Amino acid sequence: MEFSTKALAADKASGPAVVVGVHEKGALSVTATAVDKACGGALRAVIERGDFPGKLGSTRVVYPPVGGRIERVVLVGLGPAGSISRRQYRDALIAAVRALLDTGAKRATLLLADIVVDGADLRWKARHAALCASETAYRFDEMKSSQPPTPPLAQIEFMVGSSTEVAAARRGLREGHAIGEGSNLARTLGNLPGNVCTPAYLAAQARKLGRQWKFPVTVLERAQMEKLGMHSLLSVSRGSSLPPKFIVMNYRGTAAKTAPIVLVGKGITFDTGGISLKPAGEMDEMKFDMCGAASVFGALRAAAQMALPINLIGVVPTCENMPGGNATRPGDIVTTLSGQTVEILNTDAEGRLILCDALTYTERFKPSVVIDIATLTGACVIALGHVASGLFSNDEALAGELLAAGDAAGDRAWRLPLWDDYMEQLKSNFADVANIGGRPAGSITAAMFLSRFTRSMRWAHLDIAGVAWKSGAQKGATGRPVPLLTQFLLEQADAKTR
Repeated sequence: MEFSTKALAADKASGPAVVVGVHEKGALSVTATAVDKACGGALRAVIERGDFPGKLGSTRVVYPPVGGRIERVVLVGLGPAGSISRRQYRDALIAAVRALLDTGAKRATLLLADIVVDGADLRWKARHAALCASETAYRFDEMKSSQPPTPPLAQIEFMVGSSTEVAAARRGLREGHAIGEGSNLARTLGNLPGNVCTPAYLAAQARKLGRQWKFPVTVLERAQMEKLGMHSLLSVSRGSSLPPKFIVMNYRGTAAKTAPIVLVGKGITFDTGGISLKPAGEMDEMKFDMCGAASVFGALRAAAQMALPINLIGVVPTCENMPGGNATRPGDIVTTLSGQTVEILNTDAEGRLILCDALTYTERFKPSVVIDIATLTGACVIALGHVASGLFSNDEALAGELLAAGDAAGDRAWRLPLWDDYMEQLKSNFADVANIGGRPAGSITAAMFLSRFTRSMRWAHLDIAGVAWKSGAQKGATGRPVPLLTQFLLEQADAKTR
């Protein structure tokens, strides 16, 4: 999908489709009033008949008299008159794009820049117009033998009222398009089945991404990991016939020798639970256990497409967790890259076992910030449902920045504690630490385990188990938290240019 902007008076709009906002009780926005006049009162006539009450997220396609400049107008409801929240604006955008996709329009003009959105400027509105359009138009059909028809919508214009606003709108569209592409990449990687999206496949995709956006990629093989001493990571892969990979993607957006931001993504391409086998029900969804890794791919792609002036490294430890004669047993003890020993009481608590070695590995980059992203615990789903990611951090400022980025991106997180009291649950009689701490506070004890390997870092952990995919009729990867991560990266880049 292509995005563009220009300054244009609303009454001069033309083309296959125009989108305008309508509040409840028939309150037309300023641009909707101008379009209504240009359409001979066709919009007002629909509203006065009671056919469109303006409820938030509702839509109605209106066909003006034949011979005019506009073929169809999509009315999108904005709710009660007055300013709207950022979430309501996004909801309206998503509804409008869905309606457009159901029409035959190849090009659409959004006349929504004048909508007053609490805490949002024009750049934000344009960014989310492109992001919502990209995400709403996404389809995953590549594994089907026959391809469903592709909706014809290919171009979206975000119109502004003044030439002085064009630069901000253009910048926002460019950012939103990049974030949407990164989010959709993460969704595709997550949606692919485990027999396709293997550790080797992720390594190949990393190299492809590096060639496309001109950054180096390194892939460590099993022998190299053994030599380094990544025995915790390797213990997870022992039951699988597929070799593990350790992927490092190094995007340098500035020549300055500034300390990089490092994103670490859990890449379990399929998780059976190992010897601690999961129940059969919904086990197919364990192909989504690499969505943390997918979000790292997506965020790096977005940063590269935006040419952000930051140094960013993506680290992805990836393998399968399978049962087998050579699989790790409950009670086994392994030595991590850090030298700490771990008693593996449950082989289904494998994400932390690959992440701890990856986090130790990142120390060599002398990072400014390390953020790990993982579908780590079912306990986080119980705590926060499918609304917010769980956020843990050993740095107050970093936690605040990530929470604010999530709010701005519409991809929210909620902070949970990292108190030493919880470390008591991870005590082991036989090793330095156990890999589980029992049922109470499961997401917190998992984060506490990781904190043992990040004491020298400014670090945050995002548990995305509740938000990385949807189940049921809408089953599929969501691309979260790519919007949160890229918003954070944008703000880091903006801070450097101020």
